[in-house]
Amino acid sequence: MNLIEQLAWLFLLPLPIACVTWTVTHEEVFREPREFCARRCKNGKSLIERKFFYLFTCEYCFSHYITVLFIFLTHYKLLLTDWRGYLLAGFAVIWIANVYMSLFALLRQSIKLEKAEAEKVEKEVERK
Repeated sequence: MNLIEQLAWLFLLPLPIACVTWTVTHEEVFREPREFCARRCKNGKSLIERKFFYLFTCEYCFSHYITVLFIFLTHYKLLLTDWRGYLLAGFAVIWIANVYMSLFALLRQSIKLEKAEAEKVEKEVERK
């Protein structure tokens, strides 16, 4: 794989990783399992149990495991062709996936703010 292909993979592979990670750790469809994990994380009897269940509530932590899965499925390596290429790819992809999730969070926050402001203006107009 040449450098251009590697860079394309570097910026495209984090997209589904960020999507899966965000969906599991934030969206309504996984609310009940996430709440279960949050309870087990807070009330677990052992350190291992608490840390294991924490992984499903933290997007940064969960993105590591999703990245390992995707790199295993795609055999993506960055710059080097041996095991070090997997290591470099893993950390680079995790970082970019988390940048994508941060940008998405900012976008959602901005949209919610604009929506709240619009609703406030609509209520003021209705009162007049």
